[in-house]
Formats: sequence, structure tokens, C-alpha cells
Amino acid sequence: MPELPDLTIYVEALEARIKGQPLQAIRIQSPSLLKSVSPPVRDFDGQTVERIHLIGKRIVLDFASELHLVFHLMVSGRFQWKKRGVAIPCKRAHAAFDFSDGSLLVTEASTKKRASLHAVNGESALREFDLGGLD
Repeated sequence: MPELPDLTIYVEALEARIKGQPLQAIRIQSPSLLKSVSPPVRDFDGQTVERIHLIGKRIVLDFASELHLVFHLMVSGRFQWKKRGVAIPCKRAHAAFDFSDGSLLVTEASTKKRASLHAVNGESALREFDLGGLD
């Protein structure tokens, strides 16, 4: 049994839906989600998802040009697949990632807003998220 079965299920579901698909837009509702400013999230528009994997408890989307999105959902964070262009609910939703056939919502049931997203450029910057330990 995998160490983190819920995250493994997310990776498998994301691979089936978005791997090989271009990311059309990122819509961020809650500024508390985004923990980095370089590269800007607009740099991901039009980039194709090449790989989805885990680094510890973080879900990583790899794009061309060595761009990466690193999600840490925490305990109450969730991904939800909705129809494309769905409105981001004001409460408990952080962002939407639009693809041609749907939108990936990042939601969080907690009011503490602990979920995070880092936009990363380059493999060396991505390695900083690998804190070691058992995966």
C-alpha cells in the first residue's frame, strides 16, 4: 500500500485528465495560495503538462521549459474537476486551472488557508522541495 494513498489517487486522476494537455489559464481567487512570484503564473499559460508526480506530500506538475507547479494541499485541501470556466466559489476555493475539457479547482475546507502553490523554474529549484525522508 502506498504511504500516501490519497495523493497517489490524485496523481493517477490528474494523469488521466491533464497529462499532455495545455494549461490554458490559471485563475487565482485567494492570494494566500500562491507562495512564489518568480516565475509569474502567466508564464504557464499555453504550456503542456508533461508529467505529474509526488515530492513527499507535494503534487508536482511538470511543464515544458523546466517550469513546475508544486501544490501542497495540507489535510483539508482538495482538487475538484469541474466543467471548463466554472466560477471559483468565494468560500473555500483558492484557484482554478483551466484546460480544454475542464477546470481543476483547488479547494480547502479549513478556514486557516494552509494550502500552498509554488511556481518553480528549473530542476535545481524543484529539488529544494525534496526534504528527504521516506516517500
